[in-house]
Parts: sequence; structure tokens; C-alpha cells
Amino acid sequence: MAQCEMCGAQQSSLTTTKVEGAELDLCDECTEFGTEVQTESSSSGSSKYSTSSSSSGSSGGSSGGSTSSGSTGSSGGSSTQRRKDMFDDMDEIATDYDDRIREAREGEGLTQEELANDLNEKASLIRKLERGDVLPSDKVRKKLESKFGISLTEGADVEDTEWSGSSSGSMTLGDVVERKDG
Repeated sequence: MAQCEMCGAQQSSLTTTKVEGAELDLCDECTEFGTEVQTESSSSGSSKYSTSSSSSGSSGGSSGGSTSSGSTGSSGGSSTQRRKDMFDDMDEIATDYDDRIREAREGEGLTQEELANDLNEKASLIRKLERGDVLPSDKVRKKLESKFGISLTEGADVEDTEWSGSSSGSMTLGDVVERKDG
């Protein structure tokens, strides 16, 4: 007997249903939460949650009325942009901040203890920063940047632009996750 992927009920036959972008095998009681998917006769070798699925059926009921399933990420999304949030205005700490701090300190000929005294911070903090164990707080980052004339921040990640092409509200976790049944 098969198990419903939503409620866990054991039933002899399940219906493939699209719920918020994810295709699930559901019992008769849970199919009301989504749209039934018409299965094609050809076998789809990819997994049920693959982002490269070729389902050409109608879009899900709660997908925001888009004309495509949204799984390709390039369907008419060029005119819409991701909403701006508070994190857009924040600087990202560079991935090599520890090397930048160490090279700047050594370039000035300072020991970790001398740098800590100059910045009015603990030497253990400088050691942790140079090992990459902790991220610098904004206060410490600004002190280091002004002392050495370096930048410990970098621009936005490439992943941000990857998401900006989709229309807001239509992308769900089911569109991104690739399930591997094995």
C-alpha cells in the first residue's frame, strides 16, 4: 500500500497532485488542496521534484495566475523585479576577510597584540578574526577599515540575481528542490 505524502494515510491508489508548485502523491481527501496532474504515457526519468520537469499542464491554482509553471525561471520575468528588503542595504563581509586583516597588519609590521591595543580590542579577538573563526562586528570592521585603509566588504552575491528573474509570489520551495528517491 502507498502512503499519502501529505497526511501519511495508507491507501491502495494515490493521485499525483500539484500543491503550491510541488507534485505530490496524495490520497483522495488531500487532493482537494491542489490541482490534479495529468500524467503523460512516456516515462519521466527525472525525479518528481526536478526543476527541469517538462510538465505542460495548467498552472497550479494558487500560483498567482502565471501562464507558465515557473520552473524555468525565464518565463516573462524580465519586467518584474525582486522586492527590495533591508538586507539589500547591508554590506556583505568578504570571504577572505581574515587574509585581508592579516596581510594589512603584517604590512604595517604590527603584532596581533599591538593591533588590539591600537583598536582598543582584545588580542584574542584579533586572533579569532585572522583565523576566520568569527566575523567582525560592524564596529570592529569600521575600525580595521579606517586603520589600514582596506575594505572588508564585497558586493552582492551572484545568487541574488539568479532569483530576480522570477515573478514575485510564484516561486515556491517545490520549484527549487530536486528530490531523489532512491
